[in-house]
Amino acid sequence: MLLSPTHLHIPDGFLSLVVSLIFWAATVIMVGLAISKTNKTLGEKQIPLMGVMAAFIFAAQMLNFPVAGGTSGHFLGGALAAIVLGPWAGILVMTAVVAVQGLLFQDGGLLVMGANIFNMGILTAVIGFGLYRTVSSAKKGLRLTVSGIAAWLATMAAALLASLQLWISGTSRLEIVVPAMLGVHVLIGIGEAIITVAALAFIEQTRPDLLTSEKTASSGGRSWIIAGVVVSMIAVLISPLASASPDGLERVAADFGFLDAGQGAAYQILPDYTIPFLGETALSTVFAGAVGAFILMGLLILLGRSLRRKSVTSEH
Repeated sequence: MLLSPTHLHIPDGFLSLVVSLIFWAATVIMVGLAISKTNKTLGEKQIPLMGVMAAFIFAAQMLNFPVAGGTSGHFLGGALAAIVLGPWAGILVMTAVVAVQGLLFQDGGLLVMGANIFNMGILTAVIGFGLYRTVSSAKKGLRLTVSGIAAWLATMAAALLASLQLWISGTSRLEIVVPAMLGVHVLIGIGEAIITVAALAFIEQTRPDLLTSEKTASSGGRSWIIAGVVVSMIAVLISPLASASPDGLERVAADFGFLDAGQGAAYQILPDYTIPFLGETALSTVFAGAVGAFILMGLLILLGRSLRRKSVTSEH
């Protein structure tokens, strides 16, 4: 079994085949809807923003932070992506992040990828945007406060859904897994809220137009793109300093005896966020993180341009 010591999206073996297929179906439907909606609403200025957001969320997820009891947590980012980009583009960004993590870095199983995308990308985006939308025209302080609450609730909802998936799959008992998962994610959600609020405060200070409904109103130059790339690379550079403690799901799995149910990947490309020929070194982690961030940035920009071309063509 090959499970990363600091990253553990749900691996194959934790969920039953039926549960995995149900969430693959739900995810395919939602991603298809997101593509359709984004195709109609995507603005030209949002295309590079999608790429930068994907790179930032990927890099930020590498920074496991310590919480109580020798456990760590990592950023999800679904609420942030949806608040900045809107729910549909946010779902596409999160889908790409989780898919690249699974396919390229073997972080999370392939059979359960639909569940991982739904839990971390779709559910968090819907909750985050839904709550933020209620105060989107309010004063800055209220918007930031609600965005933090939305990020925390999105994290708790993702943990609850993962718990229910484990229970329905017969992996753990309901009365055990739900309190354990929610208990540790109460603290992880606080970290999610802090990072989300900090990122939004930075955007409010530098490019407030990106948080309005008229996201294509002004270009403001390309300095913000460079700033986003720089922040993402800084996160990648310091990723070797991330907490090595098991994350919330891995801690619960170890404590309640189902960690060994996890199955390792059938292949390896950049396993555990390392470059194989560089070994498990800090340099290896940094290079692997940079590769992932730039791949995601390129993928989302290409996707955005493709959707934008289809939108323009349909208008004519």
